[in-house]
Amino acid sequence: MANGRSGSRLSRCSFCEKPQPRAELVIAEEGKAAVCYDCIRVLGQVVEEENPPPPEKFEPSRPLAPREIYSNLETYVVGQEKAKRVLSVAVYNHFKRIWNGHQRSSSDVELQKTNILLVGPTGCGKTLLAETLARTLDVPFAVCDATSLTESGYVGEDVENILLRLIQAADWDINRAEHGIIYIDELDKIARKEGVNRSITRDVSGEGVQQELLKIIEGCVANVPPQGGRKHPHQEFLQIDTRHILFICGGAFDGLEEIVAKRLGAGATQMGFLAAGRNSVEHDGSALTQVIPEDLLQYGFIPEMVGRLPVTVGLESLDKDSLVRVLTEPKNAIVKQYQKLFSMDNVELEFTPDALEAAAERALEHKTGARCLRYVIEDTLLDVMYDLPSLEGVKRCVVDRDSIEGEVPPSLFSESGKTIELPPHPIKKSA
Repeated sequence: MANGRSGSRLSRCSFCEKPQPRAELVIAEEGKAAVCYDCIRVLGQVVEEENPPPPEKFEPSRPLAPREIYSNLETYVVGQEKAKRVLSVAVYNHFKRIWNGHQRSSSDVELQKTNILLVGPTGCGKTLLAETLARTLDVPFAVCDATSLTESGYVGEDVENILLRLIQAADWDINRAEHGIIYIDELDKIARKEGVNRSITRDVSGEGVQQELLKIIEGCVANVPPQGGRKHPHQEFLQIDTRHILFICGGAFDGLEEIVAKRLGAGATQMGFLAAGRNSVEHDGSALTQVIPEDLLQYGFIPEMVGRLPVTVGLESLDKDSLVRVLTEPKNAIVKQYQKLFSMDNVELEFTPDALEAAAERALEHKTGARCLRYVIEDTLLDVMYDLPSLEGVKRCVVDRDSIEGEVPPSLFSESGKTIELPPHPIKKSA
């Protein structure tokens, strides 16, 4: 092959047809073909793009100690002290198992995965605990609602779509996704349906989903359709190994308290002060902290599913004092978020102590725990946030009990302390 500027017989590149004065040509065969250096560079880039180097293998770092994990949970989650301790130890052991799996020899003892089940009423912090764990450990995190899942071949989502969400959260990095966390909410909704004759009717959204979840929760190489939806034999799949994915499942498990109370001997017919004790066990939420595998079996879960979730964590209902703390103490507390929003308009937002108590009382009335607190604060501040950008001179906004209860709007003040009237809005009593 000749190298240099072309002679008089070849003055153009055979690819881009640039004339000889504008490009140097590499002569493949005298008088027949030539290519310029610009085209060589372009061809090199095309080859590199079509044959990228293999991605670097994800190497897990040494796991945080349980005390460090607990400290991070304490920053964002109020109460649930026992649950945070159990989670800290379980998550530490899980990622320690992964880390040691990259170090051990084939003759070592193989450690099994310890997936986690969170049992507690609505608004007690189940999803927040899982989100905070993922943030603390800096791993991909995905949330799925179990009520949308059905057995393969039936209308609804296949369980493999859970894995697709995790892959998307990992920016399509399969290696990183294989060390992530998946939170499956509303797991109690896939309990075996009572009264279903399994020899006649197939329970495709209950026991059928439990069977489908078994293999990915325990650990397998799953085929995931990259576009989501149903699988069919003529499409390409992404393959992901679920052995190192931590599955955290959660649910309110309505009716489980009665099962636990009955096992503890509190469900029998009793009289006098013993009957009062029975009622307290059933309704204060404490029974959920004493759940054992046999209770879950009676609730409607198949033995294999219970066995795949060896760590069960019971969460308690949040009382009034805990809800007040939720409003103010966490790093991203609701009150702090709204104070930040008001500060963007150069306004100081203040909640009196009795306003915080009133907000907690309203949340307790709705029986949805901390989930209702944002609604209460948003409902109270709606009119103020609507008019505030159009008002001049407002420097301070004070919310008291009457404002939370819908009796009067929040008070607005100027820098000198003068009251500024909010334009009239219909005042509605709090729901």
